[in-house]
Amino acid sequence: MRRQNESAAVTEKSPVITDGGASMRDVASRAGVSVGTVSNFLNHPEKLAAATAARVSAAIDELGFVRNDAARQLRAGHSRAIGLVVLNFRNPFFSELAIGAEERARESGYALVLGNSDANSDLEASYLDLFEEQRMHGVLITPFGDVESRLRKLKHRGIPAVLVDRVSSTSEFSSVSVDDVAGGRLAGEHLVAIGRKRIAYLGGPLDIRQVQDRLLGLQQVAERHDDVRIEILTGSSPTVLEGRRLGDHLASRSPRDRPDAVFAANDLLALGALQALVMSGRIRVPRDIALVGFDDIQFASNAVVPLTSVRQPTARMGRSAVEVLLDQAEGGIEPGLELVFAPQLIVRASTVEAGEAH
Repeated sequence: MRRQNESAAVTEKSPVITDGGASMRDVASRAGVSVGTVSNFLNHPEKLAAATAARVSAAIDELGFVRNDAARQLRAGHSRAIGLVVLNFRNPFFSELAIGAEERARESGYALVLGNSDANSDLEASYLDLFEEQRMHGVLITPFGDVESRLRKLKHRGIPAVLVDRVSSTSEFSSVSVDDVAGGRLAGEHLVAIGRKRIAYLGGPLDIRQVQDRLLGLQQVAERHDDVRIEILTGSSPTVLEGRRLGDHLASRSPRDRPDAVFAANDLLALGALQALVMSGRIRVPRDIALVGFDDIQFASNAVVPLTSVRQPTARMGRSAVEVLLDQAEGGIEPGLELVFAPQLIVRASTVEAGEAH
């Protein structure tokens, strides 16, 4: 009698899920139960008596059965996965962001699927298409292009989206970010406080919103000081290689024409510039040129001259983004939440020499 009740929830006409080898029907036959009982074991094990569950489990082990979650997801309407699209996974900032997001997703029973847009709008769009086809539970994205119309389509399909490291231009989407303008001000105020007047900003490229905002914060500081000048040098990408190219350019200039400080849009640019300046053999960091980066990746503190940097709470941002997404998917909050973290300046030897007052 108990066995009949366990099978009642799913009839023998339920779709058979197969992995191309053993099927649910094979498992049911081996265990001496119905297909419905096997389905309950996979989806509602609490409905089964211990002895019945043990027989089904033993049959699954003997046959090597692996469930096909794709069919289950089609019936459920969404998967147990969250998609994340980042600008450049080679940048340790995004690696740490993904680690924080993955840890929080796993705690709630979800997997994280990562896509690297590589600052390419077409590749970014293809990942969003894929995540829609796979019926992700939700999507996190650090956008490169204008993606809000595309995210709106996902929203209509029941797939919520949260922007990461970027504030939405509308109230339709929630976001988790750091105050990049405030970070630019921290860097500028620090450089002015140690007496630097000619500051070069290394950005690349300026059509990335974060690069624009960090420059804006620096410019706001310069506007309050008549004797402070800003020079903007842009690269094709925010990478170590571009940082070295820009650093070589600075090193080739005469001392009179060189800046006395550099603020880079991220640590990769700053570390590349640091390599070029130090390897020139003519420029001392920080005596001749002080250097500030942004993100405070792990390599910043281990550089040949430890790098002063504006720190973002990167892993915490990843965790928070997943929390906002899950709350939104479950109806706990409405879209439009802006969660903004404050940056922190971490001062090291690239701007303040040992024993120098700060």
